[in-house]
Amino acid sequence: MLDVTYIRTHTERVKEGMRNKGEDHPEIVDQLVEVDEKWRSLVKQTDDLRNESNTKAQKIGRLMGEGKQEEAREIIEHTSALKEEIKEKEEQLDFLKQQRRELLLRIPNVPHDSVPVGFSEEDNKVFKTWGTPAQAAEWQRPHWELVKEQGWIDFERGAKVTGAGFPFYIGPAAKLQRALVNYFLNRAGERGYTEMQAPYFVNEDSARGTGQIPDKEDMMYEVPRDELFAIPTAEVPVTNFHRGEIIDRDQLPLYYVAYTPCWRREAGSYGKDVRGLNRLHQFDKVELVKMVHPDTAYDELESLRTYAESLLEELNIPYRTLLMCTGDMGFTQSKKYDLEVWSPAQKRWLEVSSCSNFGSFQARRMMLRFRNDEGDTETLHTLNGSGLALPRVVAAILEIYQQEDGSVAVPGVLQPFMGSEVIEAG
Repeated sequence: MLDVTYIRTHTERVKEGMRNKGEDHPEIVDQLVEVDEKWRSLVKQTDDLRNESNTKAQKIGRLMGEGKQEEAREIIEHTSALKEEIKEKEEQLDFLKQQRRELLLRIPNVPHDSVPVGFSEEDNKVFKTWGTPAQAAEWQRPHWELVKEQGWIDFERGAKVTGAGFPFYIGPAAKLQRALVNYFLNRAGERGYTEMQAPYFVNEDSARGTGQIPDKEDMMYEVPRDELFAIPTAEVPVTNFHRGEIIDRDQLPLYYVAYTPCWRREAGSYGKDVRGLNRLHQFDKVELVKMVHPDTAYDELESLRTYAESLLEELNIPYRTLLMCTGDMGFTQSKKYDLEVWSPAQKRWLEVSSCSNFGSFQARRMMLRFRNDEGDTETLHTLNGSGLALPRVVAAILEIYQQEDGSVAVPGVLQPFMGSEVIEAG
């Protein structure tokens, strides 16, 4: 969430940020400012009453010590009414504090000045391109046709066992997935990321901390009986790892990497975008999370982006990097890049990574702070990026490295993990 002081002093900027992100209720900002003003006024009134009560308590003690019980009794009667008034105001404070927090949770992050203003994918800016997007040969087929013919991925049996969007990976496809996970984790370790195995389910506080609640409830699978959510990305458990903690300045920056399966309901998805591996309900991903000093956050975003790009370059997969516009960026981000790989058989770009800076937005929700050089506590900044999401990388490899006999050449960096140079056709 945003700092309430920032909202109070930059009201119009926050409203403009909401409008530019396509949020329809900038009046929430005015409601928040009004509630915050009431809360701050009531805090002062309550403090004044507490001071008065403390002063009278001291006077009562002095009078009792002097044997002036009658005078002390009169003040005691007055302080009883005073304590009741304080109790009522404290209840009002609790109500206003909760109301203020609920409003804060509904206000999105403010886009960085470098983010283009726009409301659809057409307004995203091409930031970088790498490689030559080749046209498919006549014999090249979309990955879903190839894997069905070769028996490498079974969508139908996955749908029978669970439902659409839960495929089985079989034989070389399963091995390719494992090879990519190992490659991505090893490369992240070489770049200074600490590997962790994270929980696959999180509680409501964790989902709220990273901004899935109250923005993306419909996208998550929920286990109501246990009040848990299946993770939509390792970002959620990993970023919450230090929730509620104060980290020493010399520990920053913190870099974490985790491989997990991910679950997303993908409500409303349909058409060509959901064919094959394009959009699944369960998929594998290696996630990168950074916790950094506020002064370095945007430099850290650029290094996160270039690292994710380097993985695609080492796989020799053509890609483009988009700087996402305000309306296509998301509730929690202040700036975001998307990396897309080229699918020759589909003649389209497929997203495989998002690299985002959240500023203090997530950390403030989860009370994640660091102690600065002066010994004071500050809210640190969080970032994350896919390094990388597997389904569309697998799709790109199957289509780009596909050979006329139905076999698939193995990218050089994956050959040590696969133990072969070619995935032979059956």
